[in-house]
Amino acid sequence: MMRRASDAGRPAGTVAPATGPPRRSRGAHFHGTDVHGLSHLALTVVEEVIGLIEALHARVACGRRAAEGPAMVSGFPYRQARASTAVLRRWCDALLAQSVAAPADRLSCAQREAVLAVLNGLIGDYLERNRNPLAIRMQLRHDGEPLELRHDALQAAFPQAGGKLLLLVHGLCRNDLQWRRNHHDHGAALAQDLGYTPLYLFYNSGLHISENGRELGHLLETLLREWPAPVTQIVILAHSMGGLVARSACHYAALSGQMWLRRLRKIVFLGTPHHGAPLERGGNWLVAALGRSPYTAPFSRMGRIRSAGITDLRYGNLVDEDWAGRDRFAHAGDVRQPVPLPAGVACYAIAGSTGRRAGDLRGRLLGDGLIPLDTALGRHPDPARTLRFPPARQWIAYGIHHLDLLGRVEVYRKIREWLEPRQRGTERNAA
Repeated sequence: MMRRASDAGRPAGTVAPATGPPRRSRGAHFHGTDVHGLSHLALTVVEEVIGLIEALHARVACGRRAAEGPAMVSGFPYRQARASTAVLRRWCDALLAQSVAAPADRLSCAQREAVLAVLNGLIGDYLERNRNPLAIRMQLRHDGEPLELRHDALQAAFPQAGGKLLLLVHGLCRNDLQWRRNHHDHGAALAQDLGYTPLYLFYNSGLHISENGRELGHLLETLLREWPAPVTQIVILAHSMGGLVARSACHYAALSGQMWLRRLRKIVFLGTPHHGAPLERGGNWLVAALGRSPYTAPFSRMGRIRSAGITDLRYGNLVDEDWAGRDRFAHAGDVRQPVPLPAGVACYAIAGSTGRRAGDLRGRLLGDGLIPLDTALGRHPDPARTLRFPPARQWIAYGIHHLDLLGRVEVYRKIREWLEPRQRGTERNAA
């Protein structure tokens, strides 16, 4: 592919900054509801510490009883501590529940958004279950601002709306603002170069992937109905966990016959752990090992705090059946239902490699530092689980770490090459 004139003279590994308004350069660092949400979290930490100390006390007492004979161990202090914590929780609810809520159109600063994204990635299911105001509600955004999915609101936001929609789906502990990296945003660049309208998903990455996938499907169905122009094509660009959420959305859309899936033309996966992430498998093994000893077992409960979204990444769960009715912290094997790539959709996979060239041992072992090459490219020893990306739709970016996939020039060029209209005939041949 010929290099754009705007790329000329730029250092390798960088991308020309995409034009457009700065995204979320200003905004509130703190919202009124944050006090309420943080107070709930602080009391939860206190409760966990009380439980940990009580469990350790019980283990030590059992050891002494075995060595010295019967001894009385009273749980009264711990019951009192829990009762006091419950009183404090009710007091906080009564005092802070009426705290000034952030108006719907009030923006947060990028720093607050980043903290919220990490917090939701780590314990987002807990926040959602307890109706904590810090829990993220799934929404579509443009230029960092939430979109109202009503025809008149969308018409006002996009007075020259076109029919080519690009949906960008972020990964675990990330948010829509973080697609901009090294002064580059794939979405803004594709809008400038290929005429797409970029829409950015913002979601609670601590929920089960299947829950987010199902909700994304409903969101896109509403968008298709309310968009102010006929939608001719939808393209999804997904990074990391976002690729699993996109695949889950396609699966549930096919089951329920949602119309948006008929407009979906292409999905580009960037560093997606189609078959899981070794880091979560290692963490699960460590927690299981701690639980085997009576003296370390109390500490294993700390590992059980991690979110459903994180445990889904162990093997890449996509549907409810992969986790419903199971202990998600159990040290078990891969029990996923095989879910193929969506039928009739051209799917592409980009894998990052820390190695500098093909065959580099570091790249083969580490992939992009988080996601191995095989899982990013959909390969699996079990043919039923292998995702059949055609060779022309696979690409490895060398000398790149996981987050570098968002801002490197060679990655953007490959995405643009795959999405350019002139590739249609080539893609039919590749399929």
